[in-house]
Amino acid sequence: MSISNSAMFLSPPFSFFFFFFFFSLCPLVFSQQSSNQTNTMITLSQLLNITNSPWNATIEPDPCKWKGVNCSGSSITRLSLSGFGLSTSEFLPFVCKIDSLQALDVSDNQLSSIPNDFITTCGGIDGFKLLNFSRNRLVGSLSAFHGFVGLESLDLSYNNLSGEIGLEFDEFVSLKSLNLSRNHLKGSIPPNLGKSKALEQLELSVNGFQGVIPDQIADFRNLTLIDLSVNQLSGSIPDRIGELSKLEVLILSANNLTGGIPANLSKIVSLSRFAANQNTFSGQIPGGLTRYLKNLDVSYNNLTGLIPPELLSQRNLQTVDMSFNLLEGPIPKDISSSLVRLRLGSNSLSGEIPSLKCATPGQLTYLELENNSFTGMIPQQLGSCQSLTLLNLAQNHLTGSVPGQLGKLSLLQVMKLQLNKLSGEIPSQFAQLQRLSTLNISWNSLTGPIPSSISNMQQLTNLNLQGNNLNGSIPNSIRNLDSLIELQLGENQLSGTIPMMPIRLQIALNLSSNLFVGSIPAALSRLTGLEVLDLSNNKLSGEIPDILIQMTSLTQLILSNNQLSGYVPKFNSHVSVNTSGNPNLRNETAPNISPGSANRKKSVAVPVVIALAAALFTLGVVTVVALSISRRFYRVNDEQLQLGGDLPPPQVIHGNLLTANAIHRSSICFTKAMEAVADPLNIALKTRFSTYYKAIMPSGASYFIKKLNWSDKIYQLGSHDKFEQELEVLGKLHNSNVMTPLAYVLTTDSAYLFYEYAPKGTLFDVLHGSLENALDWPSRYSIAVGIAQGLAFLHGYTSSPILLLDLSCKNILLKSTKEPQVGDIELCKVIDPSKSTGSLSTVAGSVGYIPPEYAYTMRVTMAGNVYSLGVVLLELLTGKPAVSEGTELAKWVLRYSAQRDKWDHILDYSVSRTSLTIKSQMLAVLKVAMACVNVSPESRPKMKSVLRMLLNAR
Repeated sequence: MSISNSAMFLSPPFSFFFFFFFFSLCPLVFSQQSSNQTNTMITLSQLLNITNSPWNATIEPDPCKWKGVNCSGSSITRLSLSGFGLSTSEFLPFVCKIDSLQALDVSDNQLSSIPNDFITTCGGIDGFKLLNFSRNRLVGSLSAFHGFVGLESLDLSYNNLSGEIGLEFDEFVSLKSLNLSRNHLKGSIPPNLGKSKALEQLELSVNGFQGVIPDQIADFRNLTLIDLSVNQLSGSIPDRIGELSKLEVLILSANNLTGGIPANLSKIVSLSRFAANQNTFSGQIPGGLTRYLKNLDVSYNNLTGLIPPELLSQRNLQTVDMSFNLLEGPIPKDISSSLVRLRLGSNSLSGEIPSLKCATPGQLTYLELENNSFTGMIPQQLGSCQSLTLLNLAQNHLTGSVPGQLGKLSLLQVMKLQLNKLSGEIPSQFAQLQRLSTLNISWNSLTGPIPSSISNMQQLTNLNLQGNNLNGSIPNSIRNLDSLIELQLGENQLSGTIPMMPIRLQIALNLSSNLFVGSIPAALSRLTGLEVLDLSNNKLSGEIPDILIQMTSLTQLILSNNQLSGYVPKFNSHVSVNTSGNPNLRNETAPNISPGSANRKKSVAVPVVIALAAALFTLGVVTVVALSISRRFYRVNDEQLQLGGDLPPPQVIHGNLLTANAIHRSSICFTKAMEAVADPLNIALKTRFSTYYKAIMPSGASYFIKKLNWSDKIYQLGSHDKFEQELEVLGKLHNSNVMTPLAYVLTTDSAYLFYEYAPKGTLFDVLHGSLENALDWPSRYSIAVGIAQGLAFLHGYTSSPILLLDLSCKNILLKSTKEPQVGDIELCKVIDPSKSTGSLSTVAGSVGYIPPEYAYTMRVTMAGNVYSLGVVLLELLTGKPAVSEGTELAKWVLRYSAQRDKWDHILDYSVSRTSLTIKSQMLAVLKVAMACVNVSPESRPKMKSVLRMLLNAR
C-alpha cells in the first residue's frame, strides 16, 4: 500500500505525527544533496588544478558562493569556467555528476576535445539547457550530441572544427541557438538542424560552407537571427526567406551570392538589420526595402539603377551603406533625420547633394559620398548637422566656395574635400574646428593665403592643401600645430621663406612646386621624426645645411630643381636623396667636418687677415703669433673631431636574457652589442619607432639590436619594471613568423632589444627598394602565408590578443625570400599612448596602412591589423607601394576592382604572366586582400579566417 493510501486510514493524531515526521526528513534529504554536490565541487576543483583558483573550500565552504557558480536553493544550476586557462578535458565527465546542472560555460580556454563520456553522461540530464565551448582549440569533426533533450543553446564558435555537418544535431528537440561561427567547417548548409524546428538563432559565419542557402531554412519559423557571412555560398537568396516573419537580423556578407535583393524582405516587420555586402548581387534595389530596417549594408556589389525615392526617408533607418556599387542618378531629396551614417561612395551618382534636414544637433554622424559625379555647391545646410564627425565629399565635381558654415561642426574630426573643383579662400571659420584631426582640400582651385588662425586647430594631425592656387607666405603660427604629423602644401603659389615647422611632423613635409626663396632652414633638423621632406621645384639657394643629417627618421629627401650650391652632405645609406636640377650643387661628398668645426675654421680667418696686415710692420713677430694661434685652434678642432668620431658606448643599467636557447645565451654579449650601437655605421634599418643595428658577437654570430627611445615619452617612462615584465612574456612566445626578443638592455635613456638577424632586410627593400623584382610568386605567396600565420598567432594569444601598432612592409623582416617575420610586436605592450608627447596618430601606423575607421575611433584593433595586412597583400600582388603618387593602394584597388573583368589588370604583370595557374592563385589571394581592406571593420574577416583563405588559395 502506498504512503498516501496508508495515510488516509490514520487517525488524526497519528496522521499529524506521520506528516510531521515525513517533512522533518526533508532538510536531511536536501542537506545530503547539498553535501554530495559540495564534495563533487571540491573534487572538481582539485581536478582542475588551477593556480590561484577562486574555488577554495577552505576559504569558502559553500560552493554556491564560488566565482562562476550559480545555485537555485541548494542545487547547483550553472557553472562558468570561462577564461580559467584550462587545457585538458579530463574533468568534463565529472561535471555531469551534478544532475541539477542546467548550464555549463567553458569558453575562452585551451580545450582541444569534447570527451564522449561527457556527451553520454551530461546528455542524460533532462534540465541541461546551455553549453558553451566557444573560444577554445577544438579540432576534428563535430561530435554527435546524443540525448540533451532539453538543450536550448549550443556555442562551438571560435575553434578549429573541420569537416561537414551531418546528423550531429538531428536529435535536438529544444535547440533555440546554434553558433558554429569561425571554424573550418565546409560542405553545404544542412536543411535539418533539429527535429522540432525550434531554432531561433543560427550563426555559421566565417567557415568554408559552399553551395546554396537551402529553401528549408524557411521551415524554422521562429528564426530571429541568421548569420552566414564570410563563407563561399553561391546562388541567390531563397524567395522563401520572406516567410520568416520573426526574423530580426539577416547577415549574408562576404560570399559569392548572385541574383537580386528579394523584394519580399520588405514584408518582414521585425527585420531590423540586413547585411549583404561583398557579394555579386545585381539588379536594382527593391523599393520599400527599408520600410522596417534600421541598418542596411549592400556595399561592394554590382547593384545598378536609381536609389528608390523612399529608401532613405524611413524614420526607423539609422545606417545605410551602398558604397562600391554601380548606382546612378541623384540622391533622393527626402532623407530621414534619424540617419546616423550614410555611405554612398564609389558609385556613379550625380546631381546635386541634397540639403539634409539635420535637426539641431541632429543624428547624422558619418556622411561619405566620395568618388561619385556630384555637381553643384556643397550645401550650406550641412553646417546644421552638428553631430557630424566625418565628412567625405572627395573625388566629385563640386564647385563654388567651401561654405564657412562647416566651421560650426564642432564635433568634426575628419573633413575630406579633395579632387573637386572648389574655389575661393579657405574659410576663416575653420579655426573653430577644435576637434578636427584630418583636413584634406587638396587638388582644387583654392586661392588666397593660408589663414594664420589655422593654428587654433590644435587636434589637427594631417593637413593637405596641395594642388591649389594658394598664395602668400606660410603663416609663422603654423609652428603651433603641436599635433601635426603630416603637412602637404605642394603644387601651390606660396612664397617667402620657409618658417619654423611643427616639431611633431612625422609622415611628410611637402613644400614642393611653390615659389619659396632663401636658404634651407637649419631648424628643419629639429624634425627628428620626419620621414619625407620634399622641397623640390622652388627657388631655394645657398648650401644644404650639414645639420640635416641629424634627422634620424628621414627616408626621403627631395631637393631637385632649386638653386642650391655647395656640397651634398653625407646622409645615411637608407636615406634616398634627390638633388638633380641644381647646377651649382656638387654631388661629391663634402669634407667630413662637423658643422661646429666649419664655424671654428671660419673664425680662424679673422686673425689670419690681421696677421697679414700686421706683417707690413712686424712680419716675423706676427708670423710667430699667427702660427701659435693656428696651432691652438687646430688642436681644439682635432680634439673635438676625435671625440665626435669615438662616442662611448651607452652605459648599461640592467640587462637580461629572455631566450632559453643555449646557442643564443652563449653568443649574446651585452658589451659587444653596446659597442655596435655606438657606431652609426652599424645602422641596418629604421622603422617609425625603432632603429636596428647589426651587431657581430665574439662568436661570429650576427644579431639585430633594436633601439627604443625612452626620451620620446611615448614609452612608459619610470615604469622599467612593467617594461621588463612585458618583455619576459614576449620572450616566451614561440612562432617562426614572429620576431620575439631574445634579450634586452636598459640604459639611462634607451632600451635595446636583441633579435635574430634577418639577412634579407625588410619586405619593403625586396619589393620596392634595391632588390626590386627579386620575388617570384612562390616566394610572395609564402611570405603572405607566413605573415598571416604570425598575425593569427598574435591575435589568438592565450591571455589577450597582441596587436600591432604599425604593420607595414617596413617592419616585416625576411630571414630568406620565403621566411617573413613580423616585427615591432612589443610596441603594443610597452607604449603608453596617454603619455605620448604627440598625437595618438603616432601609434596608428604608417600612411597607406592605417585603417579608415582610425580617423574617428583612434583605437588600435584586430580589425585594423587585418586592414594593414590587406595592404601588404596588395603590395605583394601588385608590386606597387602602399602609397603611390599621393594615392593609397587600397583605395586604388577597391576603385579599380568594381569591374570584375578587370581584376587581372590589378596584378603585377611581370608575375601573373608566368602561368595561368599562378594568375589564378593571385586572383584568389586578391579576393582575400579585398576582404581585408573592407572599409567596414565589422565586415573584415578575422585573422584565423584570413589564414585559412590564403591556404585555400593554392
